[in-house]
Amino acid sequence: MSQLPHFPALDGVAPLPHLGVIRAVGEDAANFLHNQLTQDVLLMKADQCHLGAFCNAKGRMQASFVFYKPSPNEVLLVCRRDLIAQTVKRLSMFVLRAKVKLTDATADFHLLGLAGKSLESVVSGLAQEASQPELSLNQAWRCIHWASEQAHLLTLYPALQQPRALLLAASAPHLSAYPTLDTALWQLGEVMSGIAWVEHATFEAFVPQMLNYESVDGVNFKKGCYPGQEVVARSQFRGTLKRRAYVVQSADAIFAGQEIYTSDATDQPCGLVAQVATLSDQTYAVVELQTSVVDEKKSLHVGTSSGAQLHVLPLPYVLRDDI
Repeated sequence: MSQLPHFPALDGVAPLPHLGVIRAVGEDAANFLHNQLTQDVLLMKADQCHLGAFCNAKGRMQASFVFYKPSPNEVLLVCRRDLIAQTVKRLSMFVLRAKVKLTDATADFHLLGLAGKSLESVVSGLAQEASQPELSLNQAWRCIHWASEQAHLLTLYPALQQPRALLLAASAPHLSAYPTLDTALWQLGEVMSGIAWVEHATFEAFVPQMLNYESVDGVNFKKGCYPGQEVVARSQFRGTLKRRAYVVQSADAIFAGQEIYTSDATDQPCGLVAQVATLSDQTYAVVELQTSVVDEKKSLHVGTSSGAQLHVLPLPYVLRDDI
């Protein structure tokens, strides 16, 4: 396994054109989404956000989200923008008589990424305004209310040893005092966090455990049924998981949705590229792989058995054996 290279500081405010927002409104909004997603929506508290997925009947992920409830009758879901139209359409097919309306609300919000010392400064200021102890950024999936900016901060898993959060604001927030963080560097942080978004190129490619979602609080195994729930539960509790997500590096360009092969297997792929980011002349990616090829330290290649070579990097979190 290769060592992590040195990266630029992940600090500042990043535009996020690759992400968008779905709004669910109505008195049944939370209950409806609770019955569709891998995560608990009904019992989510005001100071929480969640990572979750929308699966098909076979447990394959059709979209992934970071979501929260700004009010009892509204849920906002951040997801990849290239999946919003079809996700709204597919979710709406299950509404039937439920009192909920789903829309693409991307244009209604300012969606930004905050990271590093800039995020720490913002959160420190919020703690002082509220006259409360310092708010911790060590815990992912928290929702921090920013009243003066009509905004919410949704804390994520750290990346490159830096805290990260999504900011959703009703109007343009006052953040000119902080440096601009290039979107490409933010996307590198997404990859290096080890948590991949589902995007158009990977639609219905993964069961949640293939992207380690059960290890990063993206699946709740105690909640009720949702599409694909039996498959997801069976994958978890009947035997060892045989496919996992890993962070890799390559000197060549690779793309989400490409198949991965070992050098000694020309006809059978052993994995799939999930999400990619590029820095200088290097490509970094979250990939799904058979655990056996990693354990055996097989030579990994993209596209063909002699294609771009991949080097596995350490995961930034521990895979959970017990849920």
